[in-house]
Amino acid sequence: MHGAAALHNPGMRTRMAASAALAGWHYGRSGNGWWRHANGGYGWVGPLFWPFAYFDIYDYAIWGNGVGAPFWGYGYDDIYAGLFAPYGYDDLTGYLPPRASPGNPDAAPARLAQMCGDDSRDIAGLPVDLIQQVIEPTETQRGALDELANASVTAAQNIKAACPARLSLTAPSRLASMRQRIEAMLAAVALVQPVLEKFWGQLNDEQKARLSALAEDQRRQITARRSERSLVWSCDAAQPAALKWPAEEIDARLHPNDAQRMRLVALQDAGARAAEALKISCPPADTVTPPARLAAVGKRLDTMLQSVKLVGSALDDFYGTLNDEQKAHFEAIGPRRTASSDQPDGMRRHSRRYGF
Repeated sequence: MHGAAALHNPGMRTRMAASAALAGWHYGRSGNGWWRHANGGYGWVGPLFWPFAYFDIYDYAIWGNGVGAPFWGYGYDDIYAGLFAPYGYDDLTGYLPPRASPGNPDAAPARLAQMCGDDSRDIAGLPVDLIQQVIEPTETQRGALDELANASVTAAQNIKAACPARLSLTAPSRLASMRQRIEAMLAAVALVQPVLEKFWGQLNDEQKARLSALAEDQRRQITARRSERSLVWSCDAAQPAALKWPAEEIDARLHPNDAQRMRLVALQDAGARAAEALKISCPPADTVTPPARLAAVGKRLDTMLQSVKLVGSALDDFYGTLNDEQKAHFEAIGPRRTASSDQPDGMRRHSRRYGF
């Protein structure tokens, strides 16, 4: 995880995220859970939402790949996983340092910090040498490119600063952590976008064509590495059957009163609206330049943020009416669903009848 070459490979990052997502698990669970992304990675790795967030933004903005970029695989399913976390407490403790000091038991483990982003120029920075070789910049253009490289490092620092410093054990705290992460990503985009537009605007048509050809070559290399079907990415690739709202289980375990049931319905409605908003916010087909793609990233992240706020507000209203026993039952739903995903096929079909 310390190698720049490995971290710049989307497929390698997917495998790293999948490996880290299972690092804290106990009882030999297989890890083919309902919260897994279509590309084989995971939107949540323990307490961390969106591992390698900076790289996903960078890959799409600079190299393209349209709806096939891993950035666009994040959507409503990740909000859903924030509500019904697949990790129980015993699972999450596996993400703490092996020998956490008594005075700092919630220190974030190094492996999650690495997935939050690296602010070194070799890793977080743009491939300046490659771009210079391709476009043969003038002195003015070289200065704009250097400014862009510096902005990208600062953007990575902003995203890394939003890495969780402690475990999130409740649904409201998970959505708050998710919101903080997305806000940091939006701040990073806002920082880089005007600098990228300035650099792009200084290039002539020939230089832009060379960069476009370089991006096309990068896309071909990524496509050639996708030898498995699990590495095919899609925009908001949620699985409706797997993400069915566990209403019957909530009713059976929490026994909500009329007021709680009303707020639960409002929470379900907020989730449905968030899912629809994210479904229709996939990238337009005309995002063919880096500035246009980065602008699309910003719009998608804003939709994600508004969706998290919408669901989070409804969740707070519902969660605030629960007593301690009801809260404990609610937080246990996700781990139970994950355990059911590791059952034999016949048992999984039986459990889906009850929506969990």
